Amino acid sequence: VNIVAFGNERDSFSEDNQQPSLIWSYLGRSALISQIGSSLSASHVGNPVFTEYQACVFGNVRLVVHECPVWDIFDSDWYTSCRLIGGADIIVIKYSVNDKTSFQELKDSYVPMVKKALHHCSVPVIISAIGARKNGVPCTCPLCTSDRRSCVTTSEGAQLAKELGATYLELHTLNDFYIQKYFGGVLEYFMIQTLNQKSSEKMKKRKKMQKCHRVQPPQLEQPEKMPILKGEASHYNADLHNLLCCCQCADVAFYPEDLSTAVEAHKIILCSVSHLFMLLFGVKSPSDAHDASVVQLAQSLFAVQAGDPFPSSPRGVPPCVPPVRVVVKDSVFCSCLPEVLHFIYSGAFQWERLEEDIKKKLKDPDKTEHVLEKVKCILKTPGKLNTVKDCKSHQIKRLYNTSLRLFFNTPMLADVIFKIQGTVL
Repeated sequence: VNIVAFGNERDSFSEDNQQPSLIWSYLGRSALISQIGSSLSASHVGNPVFTEYQACVFGNVRLVVHECPVWDIFDSDWYTSCRLIGGADIIVIKYSVNDKTSFQELKDSYVPMVKKALHHCSVPVIISAIGARKNGVPCTCPLCTSDRRSCVTTSEGAQLAKELGATYLELHTLNDFYIQKYFGGVLEYFMIQTLNQKSSEKMKKRKKMQKCHRVQPPQLEQPEKMPILKGEASHYNADLHNLLCCCQCADVAFYPEDLSTAVEAHKIILCSVSHLFMLLFGVKSPSDAHDASVVQLAQSLFAVQAGDPFPSSPRGVPPCVPPVRVVVKDSVFCSCLPEVLHFIYSGAFQWERLEEDIKKKLKDPDKTEHVLEKVKCILKTPGKLNTVKDCKSHQIKRLYNTSLRLFFNTPMLADVIFKIQGTVL
């Protein structure tokens, strides 16, 4: 078990500087401790950084304590201090209740460093406030009325413990009761918790090793002409885009006003990216749109016409359900409709590529801006502003990737019915 203790429990104004430290007193008085040894470590000659104690606890458990009485270790040797905290199972922070200056320095300068070094570790921390508060009548001279002569209150210590998620203890004196039963009882509780956790991790590791060393069943040879598929990259996006290129299962045909040409598409793909198309194909009613601008754009840009469908599918087989004929009233937008549909079928987030494609086709900045503005309006979410930033953002990509789920297991736009053990899907 590794314990790291930071701070000095002695009052800097006290005459009794020979009093043993809290940790050393605990090791010397606890009945659980045996075979104590200590050594002084230094970062360089003449500058002791911490004292290391080694002992046995609970009979045969090795206990290693690193005591750092000077907080300057964080300033002088950040690597060593982080290494100590990283290897600690329990951390003890000590201060004297009669040294307000040291406590304030601890709170302002060094507690943030401890929190930074701990990161997301769940190491238990014990904060020990040591000493009896001196509540005598203060002197009126400028030196004695300074903040360093005032005491650290219980509420200040408890608040510090709350910031670190620590256990707060007050030890009025380092006698047998406070060291053995009070401080020692809490410390030994965390020792037992640490040992239980390490024992559990060791057992899990042992079981995992035993499982790995079990006799494995024989591996049958595969036929030479049967390849083993270890993994195949998804081609969902490519297949979706091919639906547009091959016009398979198309149920929408966009026409110019002279009905000279047709551009085919799929209602469910269009509706998954645009509330305007939901309105156009009856997925939503005008009362559900809650945005007059979407309704106005749908009426000004498109017109759904009844009548005979366009001749036949590209493969020469007439579709079983006649595609819906949609007339595009805006001739400039209609000329760029193939590029707009490629943009939608590619995920509706490659905005820069759409801009380049339309610029190359129209070669007119005003017309290009006109078409892009129409696309922004088509992609607009009702009730929200439509900006180029929205079109470029990944928010639209996420909407596109998830909005097809809205049509799962619903009769809306469904053209396939599965019957599974009496259940219709």
